[in-house]
Amino acid sequence: IHGDWQEKARREVIDIFGNQNPHSEGIVKLKIMTMIINETLRLYGPTNGLMRKVGREVQIGKLVLPANIDLYIVNVVPQHDPQLWGDDVHLFKPERFAEGIAKATNYNAAAFCPFGIGPRSCVGMSFATMETKIALSMILQRYSISLSPAYVHSPISVVTIQPEHGIQVILKSLHSNV
Repeated sequence: IHGDWQEKARREVIDIFGNQNPHSEGIVKLKIMTMIINETLRLYGPTNGLMRKVGREVQIGKLVLPANIDLYIVNVVPQHDPQLWGDDVHLFKPERFAEGIAKATNYNAAAFCPFGIGPRSCVGMSFATMETKIALSMILQRYSISLSPAYVHSPISVVTIQPEHGIQVILKSLHSNV
């Protein structure tokens, strides 16, 4: 949908890698792509929430949580909170992350936690992010991407958040000889 951001990401990828395969030294330099990934994760994180068990009785304000109860922490709520992100909270605006996650969240770590937070965050977070950057870099070097007119936006939560009907895209080669 956001061809302007696709083009910014493509220029960044070409500037860093040219036509070569992505490499670790370049992956860490992908600032625009990182902004796009973070904003996508903010809007459509991998999960809606996290299960946690209360280890001991805890008081939070006037609320007392007894030991050994299960909590479902809905991490999507702060990521869509207009008080944290502004009135345009539901818009795709990767520039929110131009100065990094800490600045985007006003140093509120719980405002953006698509992979959990603290010592129990997802062990695959770095791998998933790097894998995404590599795949997107290779696609952007070769194709322009657009949504199929048949696409219907309908995210659902099963174990992860996913498109109910899949995502139909059109890939157009950037090279005339292909």
